[in-house]
Amino acid sequence: MATSTFATPELRPIRNLRWWIGGLLFASTAINYIDRQTLSLLAPYLKQDYHWTNTDYAKLVIAFRLAYSFGQTICGRVIDRIGTKRGLTISVLWYSIVSICTSLARGFYSFAGFRFLLGAGESANWPGATKAVSEWFPKRERGLAAALFDSGSSIGGAIASVLVLAIYFRWGWRPAFVLPGLLGFLWLVVWRRMFYLPKDHPRISAEERDLIAKEVAELPTQAQRPRLRWRDLLKLPQTWGTIISKTLTDPVWFFIADWFPTYLHDAKGVSRKSEMIAVVIPFVAADLGNFFGGIASGYLIKRGWSLGAARKALVVFGGIGVTLLIPTIFTGNLAVITLLFALATFCYAAFSTIANVLPSDLFYGESVASVSGLSGTGAGIGTMIATALIGYFSDAHRSQATHSFDKIIIVAGLVPFVGMLLVLALVRNTRATEKNLVRPI
Repeated sequence: MATSTFATPELRPIRNLRWWIGGLLFASTAINYIDRQTLSLLAPYLKQDYHWTNTDYAKLVIAFRLAYSFGQTICGRVIDRIGTKRGLTISVLWYSIVSICTSLARGFYSFAGFRFLLGAGESANWPGATKAVSEWFPKRERGLAAALFDSGSSIGGAIASVLVLAIYFRWGWRPAFVLPGLLGFLWLVVWRRMFYLPKDHPRISAEERDLIAKEVAELPTQAQRPRLRWRDLLKLPQTWGTIISKTLTDPVWFFIADWFPTYLHDAKGVSRKSEMIAVVIPFVAADLGNFFGGIASGYLIKRGWSLGAARKALVVFGGIGVTLLIPTIFTGNLAVITLLFALATFCYAAFSTIANVLPSDLFYGESVASVSGLSGTGAGIGTMIATALIGYFSDAHRSQATHSFDKIIIVAGLVPFVGMLLVLALVRNTRATEKNLVRPI
């Protein structure tokens, strides 16, 4: 009896596959933010139910930040070892389970425990996404790719503002943790099927594989450069410039993400219903700022600017623009406050896009997630310190009513400007560049 052989049909290439990968990174970041924003959105109500002060709430935020901060350095190194696909799979599975389990919390200490575990799980997202960008995108597109995945934070925050509060007003706070937590499982199904390295992907076109491989071929081979340990990385000014770019900007973003509803209610007397739209707008502005930063720096590179000059131009734009937070202390008008916060977050997000892409601009593949993790840890430490101070000073100056947050706002407007100056000084070509320890910029 004759046997017939059936050839396995060849999978048709997906056009511009790298941008589909970028879309998956965007989705993971958005889900990451929806899960973490749940507590900050429910804070005004949970504070009443459980009789928490602002200091108590600050401690819950710090519990998340503590795990998130140090987790980034650990997760970054682990992802450099086990790979992007496996690293982000573990991360999303972890924090999705924790988000759902938060619905079982019974008081302050159980909330603190779940927030700590959530921070540990979510800490791998930025190192993992940054490494994926370095693996899939040429340098002229890395800024836009970083903007794409980073914009998931603002889109996720905006979605959370509507989704979480809608669930809360209909079913209560416990389902408001469970339902968003289910989104991560949907993402995992697609991620496991879609993500491979470019050289191994069954759906990548030959043209796109060659585009990505060409840039890799122009770099020194791994044999031509030493493998850098943490202590080696910390000796480089480029590493410190990358760390500072996030350490002195992220605390401002998390002030807005974690405290903006409380600021509007406690300091400006805005009603809960009125603030629902206002808290969405800065997130949308940040999303636009992310893309502006990526597109503008890519445009400057195409116009002949060096990679370093193009990136630093956006750092200057962002560092100056965040100072627009400061005039909000002079007004109680919700529309004006929202506009100034939106403009400031737009500028912050342009700066943030560059901060996120610096590890892949400056470092070789085996160090990208490690440096991204170090910068995330620096940002987390800065954010924890800022959160503790915000909780303390907002409680201490509660009697000043509409001016209770004034000093906090002034500092928030000035710190990224200082960060801008330090990044300009530290991110440059040095002897380490000549020794192939870092990429030229």
